[in-house]
Amino acid sequence: MNKPLEGLRVVEMGTLIAGPFCGRLLADFGAEVIKIEPPKDGDPLRVWGEAVKENRSLWWTAQARNKKCVTLNLREKEGQELAKRLIGEADILVENFRPGRMEDWGLGYEDLKKVNPGLIMVRISGFGQDGPYKDKVGFGSIGEAMGGLRYLTGYPDRPPTRVGISIGDSLASLFGALGAMMAVYNRDINGGSGQYIDIALYEAVFALMEGQLTEFYRTGAIKERTGTKLPKIAPSNAYDTKDAKHIIIGANNDNIFRRLCKLMGRPEMADNTRYATHLARGEVQDELDEIVNDWTKGFTLSELDKMLNKSSIPAGPIYSMKEISEDPHYQARDMILDVVDKIWGEIKQPGIVPKLSETPGSVDWVGPALGEHNEEVYLKVAGLTEEEYLNFKVKGII
Repeated sequence: MNKPLEGLRVVEMGTLIAGPFCGRLLADFGAEVIKIEPPKDGDPLRVWGEAVKENRSLWWTAQARNKKCVTLNLREKEGQELAKRLIGEADILVENFRPGRMEDWGLGYEDLKKVNPGLIMVRISGFGQDGPYKDKVGFGSIGEAMGGLRYLTGYPDRPPTRVGISIGDSLASLFGALGAMMAVYNRDINGGSGQYIDIALYEAVFALMEGQLTEFYRTGAIKERTGTKLPKIAPSNAYDTKDAKHIIIGANNDNIFRRLCKLMGRPEMADNTRYATHLARGEVQDELDEIVNDWTKGFTLSELDKMLNKSSIPAGPIYSMKEISEDPHYQARDMILDVVDKIWGEIKQPGIVPKLSETPGSVDWVGPALGEHNEEVYLKVAGLTEEEYLNFKVKGII
């Protein structure tokens, strides 16, 4: 089966997560993604993560899968001109440098549209391409802080905490891939032209802040950190188990709450005016959580999971990567893939999301070696002669 993005060519610039994860999403679904890295060291992500072998991290094998990797010195004029030749043959360019860097290299959007009027340029940065903060350095953590997420994460009596992953970068990547597909549709179906897509890390986070801005302006309410609780939504929390684990239960719907009361052996609670409605339960959230927690502590996690599932009550264990790797549902839905890396041998990688019924994505190869596709890309895509290619190699341009 063909993949849905076959025929699209993407040039990926930038490092680490925000730009490269956007490129990976497109590559998983068939786009030809040509990743440009500096010679010698390449993307720093090659040596990031828990384990590195021969300058090749396990994280790299997943982040750079399905991509063609080439080396190019963008700080040299000849490298910049060669980049233009590649970008001239591309549909999409993804970059996550600080605003102004591409312009300094003669590779800003106004420069590039002269050689490729149909180019779609995805620009990911900390604070966007304009505005008073555009020149500030912005990592995902800063985007999470200024986008509103960190303020909400943790407990009210402690400083804000990290989510646990670089969610700000990944959110920007998702918006980048979505924006690129919108622009491709507009160009190819609606008869539009090329354009650039301006994505700021803090805005990608802010976009997920639900109704908080509107509520603040109308009521003055500021949502605060609430730990494991979902404010005014009860019972919906993490509860203790007999075997010192935790289970998430979401029984805040009236009908579901009634089923939970029956399962707990306290059916009368469902008709008690203190608990009978969604609004009433929200007012006695702490009291209700204590009642549910006293009940869950009498059973093991496994027992609770089976009982709650049988009663059609939304519930689930809190998984570490160990539990994820052992879960049959992950296996059944191909969310844990077996792949082979040249250095690491047999390894596992996360599966493809989303799942398309007729044109699914796939992992055709894992993260390439530094400059592995130089000859193929520069001769076939950029159109260099053998002599030009060798000359650029000798000069250290590639």
